[in-house]
Amino acid sequence: MLLDSLINQATRKGQNTVAVAAADTAEVVEAVSDALKRNLAEFILYGDQEKIRLLLKLQKHDLLNNHKLRIVHTGSAVAAAESAVQAVFNKQANVLMKGNIPSSILLKAVLNKEYGLRTGNVLSHTAVFEIPGYNQLIFITDAAMNIAPSLGQKIQILNNAVTLAKSIGIEMPKVAVIAAVEAVNPDMPATLDAAALTMMNRRGQIRGCIVDGPLGLDNAISELAAEHKGIISDVAGKADILLVPAIEVGNVLYKSLIYFAKAKVGAVLTGASAPIVLTSRADSAESKLYSLALALCCVNK
Repeated sequence: MLLDSLINQATRKGQNTVAVAAADTAEVVEAVSDALKRNLAEFILYGDQEKIRLLLKLQKHDLLNNHKLRIVHTGSAVAAAESAVQAVFNKQANVLMKGNIPSSILLKAVLNKEYGLRTGNVLSHTAVFEIPGYNQLIFITDAAMNIAPSLGQKIQILNNAVTLAKSIGIEMPKVAVIAAVEAVNPDMPATLDAAALTMMNRRGQIRGCIVDGPLGLDNAISELAAEHKGIISDVAGKADILLVPAIEVGNVLYKSLIYFAKAKVGAVLTGASAPIVLTSRADSAESKLYSLALALCCVNK
């Protein structure tokens, strides 16, 4: 499975509507243009109307007259975030997408008690990578949202990632709980959490996936590395999801794959009442398109 297959899956999901907060940037408009060309969704673009219209004119397609695209002028990034979140809250859209806006501003609107997208669950960031030379997609969580999650938070982060993996057709995701070593070490809390998650899965407290850990990154993705260390596991060397112990680990791994391995990536924020496309403002239009397709795949109607 390649990331391009997510675009085909998203197209088959039927018509959805995406609310884009602060859409007045070239990369966002390019991603929207590509999505419209592929008939992925309808869009409501919030932001500086004049700038958005100018960016749309620069695209090859006649987007200004596209009936699947609507522009709503807002006077600030805060207003754009609030309006986009309210559109999702009011069922005018079923996916929220971040544009040219700091994540903190968008998340403040998402967590608003009156019109936000709270569910009581932990919000977590899950990225799916297509890595050159690696024969499957790999999920990494959490690289951008939860700084030092507790065991309870890791359970929810894991479940969010499993739900996302299932939405793209992975029926029984294999989850590797990553640590620096494979043995449980009382001086390394990450290994204790990994062991607890593994046991909870075996006892049926965490369902719909296969969990094993602690596992080093090498043993999680390489059967040969696992064999050399004598690790016998249904997950080792075959992991679909890498659950990292802290944001620093996930963030460095995420950026290493992009900048060193030239991997392609799509990423979403899950745990809210609707999927949220929360890419970096520096991400490419291609990455924003894959992230959008991933979010559309996990829409619950």
